[in-house]
Amino acid sequence: MLCRLLLYVGLLAGGALAAWEDNTKMANRTIERTVNLRTHSIYPPYIDQDLQNRWWDFGADAIVNTNKHIRLTRNRPSEMGWLWTRLPLTTSNFVIEVEFKVSGESNHLFGDGMAVWLTKDRAQPGPVFGSIDKFEGLGIFLDTYANARHSYSFPRIVAMLGDGKTEYDHDNDGESTNIGACSASYRLTNIVPRLRITYFKEEGYLDVKSQYRAWGEWTDCFSLTGVRLPQAPFLGFSALTGAVSDNHDIISVSTYSAILSPKDAPRDKLRTKLWGGSSSRTGEGGSWTWFFLKLFLFAGVCAGGWFGYQEYQRRQRYGGGGGFGMGGAGGMFGGRNGFGGVFYDSKRF
Repeated sequence: MLCRLLLYVGLLAGGALAAWEDNTKMANRTIERTVNLRTHSIYPPYIDQDLQNRWWDFGADAIVNTNKHIRLTRNRPSEMGWLWTRLPLTTSNFVIEVEFKVSGESNHLFGDGMAVWLTKDRAQPGPVFGSIDKFEGLGIFLDTYANARHSYSFPRIVAMLGDGKTEYDHDNDGESTNIGACSASYRLTNIVPRLRITYFKEEGYLDVKSQYRAWGEWTDCFSLTGVRLPQAPFLGFSALTGAVSDNHDIISVSTYSAILSPKDAPRDKLRTKLWGGSSSRTGEGGSWTWFFLKLFLFAGVCAGGWFGYQEYQRRQRYGGGGGFGMGGAGGMFGGRNGFGGVFYDSKRF
């Protein structure tokens, strides 16, 4: 049973490795490693002893609960709140992971939603999920209220690339202005939902994933190329309620600078280790061959031990003393000149 259990664990680990590697390979490039950006990350308790944060500003109706969240809006009508970085994001390639929560008492009437911003300007309240209209940069809207009839369901994740002149299509929930969208049931989930935004500047590559079904289960929303953000955008979050309302919470923000593989590196021959944190240029096929070889060797050792134990039990049952069993004076595992000392002599380990 132990061997069988370890075999299953090995297979699951292999599947996790494949999934993790697949998540790091994007736009014909591979994320070799990431570096956390403290200036654009925020975690509990969020504020220092002076009730401030060195790198972030919050305002309007936003409330900080140092043990739980930054609540952008409460479950009350006509509230608005925001959270913005003080410094622009200057790294070319980055990954942003946001833990958030959208909740309320009603299961029928709730809204309006919240937004993630990567824009030229910062901390300007307005009608678009709590920030200004005609913005310049990227807005990713977590829209929970449908203002019009659609063939798709809500809640929804909608992205818009603003040029500083185009208005958000509020009446149609951004349908005419979105560059990518998907439906995702991130409201009132059993886990803390997450949003992951990956951007590579040179390729203009933008990838958005969400996690709301189960821990570690990322769902693709959309991937685009040719997306051009402002030179050094500010990262921000905002939320808005109208006649209907919800609690809109930011729990944590983790921002990473992404170090990519060279362009000329073969995509299928660059592999980042799941354990250990370093990268090695190993063939994909070779890595899997070595994994299965070790798996089969381990299974062989388990099988040999099991058959040896069965033989030992048989010898003991029928009175054999010096044969193959582990207790015989001249046996393979018990004899003075055998291999018994390797397993039982503590001085050797």
